[in-house]
Amino acid sequence: MQAHSMGPSLSRREVLIVGATTAAATSPSRAAPSEASSPASPAKATSMAVSLTVNGQAQSLELDTRTTLLDALREHLHLTGTKKGCDHGQCGACTVLVDGVRINACLTLAVMHQGAAVTTIEGLGTPKNMHPMQAAFVKHDGYQCGYCTPGQICSAVGVLDEIRRGVPSHVTSNLTERPLLSADELRERMSGNLCRCGAYSNIAEAMAEVAGVRS
Repeated sequence: MQAHSMGPSLSRREVLIVGATTAAATSPSRAAPSEASSPASPAKATSMAVSLTVNGQAQSLELDTRTTLLDALREHLHLTGTKKGCDHGQCGACTVLVDGVRINACLTLAVMHQGAAVTTIEGLGTPKNMHPMQAAFVKHDGYQCGYCTPGQICSAVGVLDEIRRGVPSHVTSNLTERPLLSADELRERMSGNLCRCGAYSNIAEAMAEVAGVRS
């Protein structure tokens, strides 16, 4: 039987080129955009009334629900003593006390603390009437550049309260007993507050004096 001619043969490379060209020509991405495929419009920001007691003063704010407590304090109440360091909860420069408990203000939304009592470094004491922890930091030179100092002091105040309430830490040896006011406890609990200047030993001494123990 005589073989029928199928026309000129194509190389493998030519077949691939023809196939790719055909696929591109019929691709949906080249079709006219439809309403279903058009990008959605961005969601509108939502605001909410937030009431806080900040440093003993009642504050009422209208805030975007995405506003962090840190930005509410700094940008809306102009309490710039609380510092924005990493903005990721890694440095502790933004530490404040909320209902007496220390938190990173950059990691929480203001709307989550409706009715809460917030204490910033401005609310702990004044230059003429310093909090004992502030006075101890001055005495022991617990700062250098000072950027992390507000968070360090607020955290230190929170640490001593945690120990008084019996809250254990990673180095607490017996979880059924009240933690000791030891240097190890103080250092472990302050490990989330970073000092780029390296004033850690002086900070520990200041805390030890306020706590009534030796560093």
